[in-house]
Amino acid sequence: MNGIRMYAMMTLFVVLLFCCAAFIQAGPQDEVAAATRCPVCGMFVAKYENWLTQIRLADDNVLFFDGVKDLLVFYFHPEKYGKAARSDIREIWVKDYYTLSWIDGRQAFYVIGSDVYGPMGKEFIPFANRDAAENFKQDHKGEKILVFDDVTDDLVQSLRAGARMHHGVK
Repeated sequence: MNGIRMYAMMTLFVVLLFCCAAFIQAGPQDEVAAATRCPVCGMFVAKYENWLTQIRLADDNVLFFDGVKDLLVFYFHPEKYGKAARSDIREIWVKDYYTLSWIDGRQAFYVIGSDVYGPMGKEFIPFANRDAAENFKQDHKGEKILVFDDVTDDLVQSLRAGARMHHGVK
């Protein structure tokens, strides 16, 4: 009997391990090849290290973007860029504007309408906490602070319509 019980417990353990693995974040990928292009605008993303963002898909493929705005364009329309569906997006990573630390894009606070421009013009400026976002908003004439769930496709497209390429931005 002990052998059967042990086998059942091991089987249950393996099943639980696989089930839980689906909910564990892999984390951001730090290495980006020089030839990596943003799937939305085609720019070489490694040139804009401070603005890098990334999406990890369900198949563990990582896509890099040259800013939050292009990441969000992709998020709302992944099929337009050759990817299956929004449900395939497992993780979203952005860099805190001040610390340049990777933060979960779904937990970040974003300032819009500031006098700070990203590589593609007007940008969503990400922060790990609301206080930093408030300080930035005040210092850089920001219009509004948003959380991820506040962002709409229409808002992304309106910022995109005002986009100008700023290739000198690092």
